[in-house]
Amino acid sequence: MAVFKNKPSKPTPAPAIHTLLGKEVTFNGEIHTGARSLRVEGTVDGTIHSTGEVSIAPGGLVKGTVYAKHLIVTGRAEGILKIAECLEIHGTGYVEGDVEVGSLVVDEGGTLQGVCVRRDQDTKNPEPALAGANVVAKGVPPPSLKPVDKDARKKPDGSRS
Repeated sequence: MAVFKNKPSKPTPAPAIHTLLGKEVTFNGEIHTGARSLRVEGTVDGTIHSTGEVSIAPGGLVKGTVYAKHLIVTGRAEGILKIAECLEIHGTGYVEGDVEVGSLVVDEGGTLQGVCVRRDQDTKNPEPALAGANVVAKGVPPPSLKPVDKDARKKPDGSRS
């Protein structure tokens, strides 16, 4: 009788935090992290350059410009954000300013106030994802999206239903 045993898969470790700006720390100027991750629990007033992941923790504040591959906001970011891949705004996160992203995730309770443009591979016709938007994710569609009036729908033959 053969008994097959699957090796238990090892849990994937959380990405390492290579640089931590602590809760009571204020930094003014430019930060260059390369591909190393950065976690901001204090305040940054300036510019962050990263080809890796940047996270702004609850209570953390970044005012200025962020260039990153991936940005996770559970704190507050104000200014210009140019994110090559994904911007995640979690429930306690607040982002205000001009945002350029590859993709955007806003959890319920997260806030994005400002202009958001999606990076697109087609540079001939870049379309703003949310131009001049004031997006507040609270599980309710934005006011500009009105429900469709069922009585106003047309049938394929052109008559109204």
